Amino acid sequence: MQSLKNAAAVIGVGNTAYGNFPHIDEYGLAAEAFRNAVNDCGIDKNEIDGLVVCRIPYYARMGEVLGLDPRWTLTLPPHGRMSGIGIIEAATALAAGHCKYVALMYANIGRSRRVNYGGDESPGVWDPFGFTSPGAAHAMAFQRHMQLYGTTTRQLAEVSVAIRHHACLNPDAVMQKPISIDDHENARFITAPLRLLDYCLINDGAVCMILTTADRAKDFKKKPVMISGFGGQESFTRSSISNFDMDFWHPAVKSAGEQAYGMAGVGHADIDGLMCYDNFSPTVLFSLEGLGFCKQGESGSFVEGGTLKLGNKLPVNTDGGHLSNSYMQGWALNVEAVRQLRGECGARQIPDCEVVQYVQATPCTRSIIYTRG
Repeated sequence: MQSLKNAAAVIGVGNTAYGNFPHIDEYGLAAEAFRNAVNDCGIDKNEIDGLVVCRIPYYARMGEVLGLDPRWTLTLPPHGRMSGIGIIEAATALAAGHCKYVALMYANIGRSRRVNYGGDESPGVWDPFGFTSPGAAHAMAFQRHMQLYGTTTRQLAEVSVAIRHHACLNPDAVMQKPISIDDHENARFITAPLRLLDYCLINDGAVCMILTTADRAKDFKKKPVMISGFGGQESFTRSSISNFDMDFWHPAVKSAGEQAYGMAGVGHADIDGLMCYDNFSPTVLFSLEGLGFCKQGESGSFVEGGTLKLGNKLPVNTDGGHLSNSYMQGWALNVEAVRQLRGECGARQIPDCEVVQYVQATPCTRSIIYTRG
């Protein structure tokens, strides 16, 4: 893996607005994000010879809509864990010479089509422990964390409050109303102990990233953002149910993080911002522990006092994340990492941002270290 350090770079990013768009399908949304990413870097779209699609029904139709005839393609399942997987696969395909420029696209029409992510939509997936949704699985996991370590819901609220604070600094974020810890504690339960403000936002929207090799990346409008390290670890035997692990995916996150840090040659003190998969707020606590920003069981006290807010120790999800911007299943968080390293984030900009980490704590854990080119 060390030979892949800084071998690939992000040269273009684009997204749509996030919201309720019943008049457009996945292909239309993805095409808009693609156009924005192409304009972002100034590439001739005909140079793009790699295509990755996620949550888009048919890769060939997507290629037809965009007018692309790629040499290398990859279709990913519609799972959030696929964002990190897709980016890493694209980087390795570039290094292997399978293609020169890869467009990665994700689209979601979950809000306008009223996708519920559970219940009758996925019978049998959550049944073994009586779960009806991934939210219920995370609620059980956090309940276990509370019992083992004394973590409180007021500590958990720090995650939602910090990420909402960042959304309020992002004019494009869906949620623009500040919240307090008391607001969190007074919100209605969805699956106790998780409340409304612990759940991600389901919206329509799309994201596109364009990657190439480091040598080619120098030829475009903006300075490239380097993929300096990455790591991955599955935890299937511990997580036969897709969103539940008795040990909070700690071994998998630890392994993926250590791989990424080792490959990039950085440590915790070098991380200027963390883009952390936040489908539910407890996932952030579990990720902080697995990555080693704090010891296992200590994430509650670690986040107290606004640790995760801009200007403090570890800014997390500066675009508003899944909790307050939109649930683009990790893809938008990777775009935010790129924009932070370019210095394009305005009021939510991390000062002197040089290293940003992405992590997704799931049965298919991935972590990526981005650095300023």
